[in-house]
Amino acid sequence: MAGPGIGKSTLIEAITERLSAEMIVVQIHGSSALSRVPFGILAPYTAELTAEDSVSPVAVLRSVWSYFEKLKAGKNTPLLLMMDDAHHLDEATAGIVADMISAGWASVVAAGRPRPGLPQALAQLWYDGLADRVDLRPLNREQIEEVLAHALDGTVPAGTVDTIWNASGGNPRILDALLHDAAEGGQLAKRNGIWMLLGPLPADGPRLSNVVVKDMLRRTPEEQEALKLISLAGPVSRKVIEDISGAEVVRSLLDQQMVVESQGSPADLRIWNALFGDALRLTISVSRSLQLRERIQGHLGSSPTGSEGKLRAVEWALECGLKTPEPELLEAAHTALDHFRSRSSRTMAAKVVSPALVPQAHAIHARALYNEGDFTGAAKLLDGCWLELGSGAGAAPVLMLRALAHQALGTPLAVFAAESRESLGGFGAKDCAETRNDDAPQDDSDADARPGTAWQEQLLRLLELGEAGNCEGLDREVQDLRIRTPGSTTDDALRAVGGALLAQSLAASGRAVQGLDAALKAAAELPALEGGVFFFNEYVLGRLVAGHLATGDWESAERELADYATEHPRAAAAFGGSLEVLRGYSLLRQGRIERAYQTLLPAVETLRLSDPLQFFRFGSSLAFYVASRLGDAAQSSRLELDYKDAAQGSAVQELLATAYAAAGSEYVARDGKGLAALHTLATIPEVSARSGTLLELLSLCWDLGDHSVIPLVHSLAGNVEGRWAAAMLTLAEHWESGDADSLMETAAKLETEGFVNVAREAYARASSVLESAGERRRSRQAVALREKCDHELGERFREGRFIAAAPTVHLTRREQDIVELAVQGLTDREIAQRLMVSVRTVEGHLYRTYVKLGVRSRDELSTALAH
Repeated sequence: MAGPGIGKSTLIEAITERLSAEMIVVQIHGSSALSRVPFGILAPYTAELTAEDSVSPVAVLRSVWSYFEKLKAGKNTPLLLMMDDAHHLDEATAGIVADMISAGWASVVAAGRPRPGLPQALAQLWYDGLADRVDLRPLNREQIEEVLAHALDGTVPAGTVDTIWNASGGNPRILDALLHDAAEGGQLAKRNGIWMLLGPLPADGPRLSNVVVKDMLRRTPEEQEALKLISLAGPVSRKVIEDISGAEVVRSLLDQQMVVESQGSPADLRIWNALFGDALRLTISVSRSLQLRERIQGHLGSSPTGSEGKLRAVEWALECGLKTPEPELLEAAHTALDHFRSRSSRTMAAKVVSPALVPQAHAIHARALYNEGDFTGAAKLLDGCWLELGSGAGAAPVLMLRALAHQALGTPLAVFAAESRESLGGFGAKDCAETRNDDAPQDDSDADARPGTAWQEQLLRLLELGEAGNCEGLDREVQDLRIRTPGSTTDDALRAVGGALLAQSLAASGRAVQGLDAALKAAAELPALEGGVFFFNEYVLGRLVAGHLATGDWESAERELADYATEHPRAAAAFGGSLEVLRGYSLLRQGRIERAYQTLLPAVETLRLSDPLQFFRFGSSLAFYVASRLGDAAQSSRLELDYKDAAQGSAVQELLATAYAAAGSEYVARDGKGLAALHTLATIPEVSARSGTLLELLSLCWDLGDHSVIPLVHSLAGNVEGRWAAAMLTLAEHWESGDADSLMETAAKLETEGFVNVAREAYARASSVLESAGERRRSRQAVALREKCDHELGERFREGRFIAAAPTVHLTRREQDIVELAVQGLTDREIAQRLMVSVRTVEGHLYRTYVKLGVRSRDELSTALAH
């Protein structure tokens, strides 16, 4: 049992092919046209019956059985009846089939839809225990990932998997059409070994269009019209469609799962799959669309309720070439922006020409361009509208978006702030000149007191203090904002920005625990800022996650990322590259270098297309570092160029990016120049004043084998907050002591606390000390424990060449099942028989598992899985 397109027919065909050599297979296909004709689909087997006998169950059963006996030709071969679309069987035929099953004359496999379901006679077999029911579900994300791994040669990042999964709804028929259309249309393309979506999935592709056309041909004219109305107007009230097409038609479409109904009252209808609905709309001519619009208008009454309904109403009007009131255009453009439908948003915003609404429309248009990576176009629009917005609720988000757009273009913050102040002053002077008498005295001291200028100056000051890492100045500004009563929406925005920048600055200065408190307070301002053109949620989230990482709380960082993705799925898709950079950074800090590499490479390619948080340079430096550390010369060379060519991000990110790039260069050349660059970087005021950043930089030197930094780590780590700094302090203390017993105890403690990479270094140091002391047995024990840490970190082959093509270290459910049986010693054929798959499938899964786990044979699987 399964809905449309889930794979019933494909499964029927596969079973037929598999069993045709062992059984006599008879195929019967249900038909909606014959669903009310008794024994209609059995006509090929009852042609010799008279008109009277053709409606007699006994006569029909004898005729069908006689036909089956001819097929058997006296052999004792079992009979298998394969029935597709069994939900269309008439009751009389269903009764005949049920009798055959009950008598043991034939085995039957019937495929049908749960709504309306099988005829009563067949359903009763299940209730009586004479039949098994198997419900086919849409493919889940893991299964979609497995399909893509089979279909595509290369790495498929999480963002691509998520987008295709959500668009297809897990429906195999839609999935197949999407993959072909997107690949042929260029939307799905391979970039540097990674499959990326370069644009929205196409609704006008030939494969998907063919699916829609074929599906519509199976519908009655009344059902076709209802589906067209729902696709054009949806979400639309069920009552409206029932008034036009009839309640029976609506029930039929619901039974066939072609439309879905929302919860609540009044209930809304929409097409079961959004992309299917888009494709269906594209098959409707403008003239026909106008006719349907005129037909439904009289039933709609007032304008649609809900933001999605209003958005669709405006889009439909534009598709028909109708004029739409500009306030409705503006509202719809904003809704489209909230749904990350940037093309639709900017199309509607561009049609607004009313002087009073143009600044807001330009702001929305600019954010849509920003989402698409057109920072130049976004900056140009924002430069022209930010002053016109004055001090309204949307003004602060626009100025923040303008700041990031200019940052993306490489404009230094100092230059941006100076130009903004100059523009602000000129705008204020012009405004005052229009309201003063020509003879009135001019007094520049009034500038700061003019309404609408104070908050802009404060926002620019917050950005400058954040760039300088001035924690005390930021704290004063934020405290001042918090005591304002009553606070405006602009104050909420300033508090969120100030708190986020304070959190970042505190973490960099070694006060990450205090920084987390500041970030959490900033997060408390976010509910009041929903719906603006700036992404405050993500702006704060990035600094909150970085704060957790600075303290060494890897679990909390991952929890924040996971919770965000669950609560904001649309935004998580748009900001996926930035989120994956943070996740890769977390893995890197934990010492899970191979997993970091497999996370960061796709993230960098995603950011190449869309980088709203300006993480590309930072992400490229991290990816360059891990590629160099793992010996992937080709990737490291490319990533180094990416890093060098990218525009600079925030000051803190830039310092870290420079440090990781220098360390990466040292891993590549091993000539001491990268290490020297790190030492030089550690002495500049911007780093030496930031204890947290400096400690991270020194840890990079330590990883490179430079033990001269250990005394510096010892003296510095005690002044840095967080569990990670405490772990580094503990390691430095016992490293310098040279006490093997103390080192072993320290390593064990660090391992249990989750700092496996730090524990590994302690075990390595202990083994060296014990070896020097002649205690070879204990030294070997320390080496074994160090190797155990390597296994846990996923670095079994740190000295070998890393296989860059491995898409992920996560094993699918099928791969886990096969590997577990392989470890038990079963052969490929035995595994295939146990799991009811082909030997070739087993071999393919095992090969991909070897690549993912970094092993070379079955013999190494048990070791790889042990940890």
